[in-house]
Amino acid sequence: MNNKVKIVRVSKDLQQKDLALKVGISRQTLSLIEKGQYNPSLKLCVSIAEALDSDLNSLFWKV
Repeated sequence: MNNKVKIVRVSKDLQQKDLALKVGISRQTLSLIEKGQYNPSLKLCVSIAEALDSDLNSLFWKV
């Protein structure tokens, strides 16, 4: 489960649909990413990190 994406998204007061629109995916795909049921491409990970003004380590990798 990748709650880190959801935690940062919520902290920035973004709805799933808003973040999904920013990165060019469906809300359903973002939901699956947040639940850990979809493995996004590196390009998509970078887009999500940029849209959330974050970095890949903080959002996707265990530290």
